[in-house]
Amino acid sequence: MIHKQLQYIQEYLPFINKKQVNISKATVGWHLDHMLKVINAVFEGVKNSNPKEYKKQFNGLRLLFFTMGFFPRGKARAPKRVMPPVIILKEEIERQLKLAIQNIATINDIADNQYFTHPLFKQLNKKQTLYFLKLHTHHHLKIVKEILK
Repeated sequence: MIHKQLQYIQEYLPFINKKQVNISKATVGWHLDHMLKVINAVFEGVKNSNPKEYKKQFNGLRLLFFTMGFFPRGKARAPKRVMPPVIILKEEIERQLKLAIQNIATINDIADNQYFTHPLFKQLNKKQTLYFLKLHTHHHLKIVKEILK
């Protein structure tokens, strides 16, 4: 699934300056940059985690959103480290896309209990992390598709 989503990101590169304020205040490029920053930051977190430190915990918000299978629009704010810059460069998105492809290729090297700590959902193991990335990327791809209609 995430491989296909990365293909869509690549296909949308020519449209980075497109914007429809009635759909999103941000450009297509902003959404592409943000998706890739999230994917790469999450993989960095997972790779640097110690699976022995993973603690399975109930999280109501995670259960709700993962069960719904989507994130509602306009409800969350991205942490600063995954916010795109003011000026979005195609070359920078391409660089991040290449890194994301490399990161996804390492998925089999990651232990099941290596984890990413999300600000709201807390510790997400490998399976939960992949599901989060699928939902998050899908959320932004839907917005991009609407902008380009």
